[in-house]
Amino acid sequence: MLGRNFLLAAALAAGIFAALPARAQQTLEAIKARGQLICGIHTGVAGFAQPDSRGVWQGMDVDMCRALAVAIFNDAGKVRFVPLSSSTRFTALGSGEVDVLFRTSTQTMLRDVTLGLRHVVTYFYDGHGFIVRKGTVEKVAEMRDATICLIQGTTNEQVTADYFRSINTPFRPLLFERTDQAANALQAGRCDSLGTDASQLAGIRSTMQTPQDWVVLPERFSKEPYGAYIRRDDPQWFDVVRWATSALIEAEEQGITQANAEEQRRTSVNPNTRRLLGVTPELGEALKLDRGWAYNMVRALGNYGEIYDRSFGPRTPVDLPRGPNKLWTQGGLIYALPLR
Repeated sequence: MLGRNFLLAAALAAGIFAALPARAQQTLEAIKARGQLICGIHTGVAGFAQPDSRGVWQGMDVDMCRALAVAIFNDAGKVRFVPLSSSTRFTALGSGEVDVLFRTSTQTMLRDVTLGLRHVVTYFYDGHGFIVRKGTVEKVAEMRDATICLIQGTTNEQVTADYFRSINTPFRPLLFERTDQAANALQAGRCDSLGTDASQLAGIRSTMQTPQDWVVLPERFSKEPYGAYIRRDDPQWFDVVRWATSALIEAEEQGITQANAEEQRRTSVNPNTRRLLGVTPELGEALKLDRGWAYNMVRALGNYGEIYDRSFGPRTPVDLPRGPNKLWTQGGLIYALPLR
């Protein structure tokens, strides 16, 4: 009886896994048939994803989702946002609850090879840091026996534990499901510090009751390249997400902006610009999208730099310098693969 049940279970499992690639291959077709992209985003952190005073989601990850909707539908409104916690985001993606994650998710080897998911392309570079009340400590190594707020299900748990273990210094972790919970605990004095990626710390600080009372320590303890995640075994959907992201970066590299995209499309004789903006149709045809897919994205949302400035620039409360997220021609790490 045991053997029969085992064989039945194995057969069922084989059938399920055999069906996965067929289901995965239909992601773009399913989105078109549904008439809407479903995008997993953060539950709320300034700069990446946060509702404004009207309840409309704003931030870099949100705009990356909108850009993808424009590439597919030429309509930034054809996207539904699903806020996901760190501990549920990958499960939600794997189960098909969302089509793609743009959710401050670090690309790591184990995530890539063990979750049944695929990270697509890096669109933001960051590093783990700590925020403390001003005047308490100057270096993280001084936080012996400190209580540190951390977000459950993030790489930051491991980074923090690894660092304090490496300097033989004890600390007490206090775990939370959501970033806002950890930030509230920090302000209430339940922990001495909060550890997460520096960009998110800047966002957290900007929404505190008295931002000037808090400081993000300058040390960085990890590499945190953020990438979009999709389900594995869907090369067509991988291509669409990858090249939509790259096109926004390429537009900045070429100096194509929301304001001048129409003129560039009409007057440019640069072959790269003509391809990107759909004057010649080969890029759109290769992705099974409209020839104006990239032009439409830039016209609707701007290039990568414009999206960054709208989310983190000096006119925003976050005011996060681009640093490694400058273009490679300006000393940063952001680099578009050739669109040709």
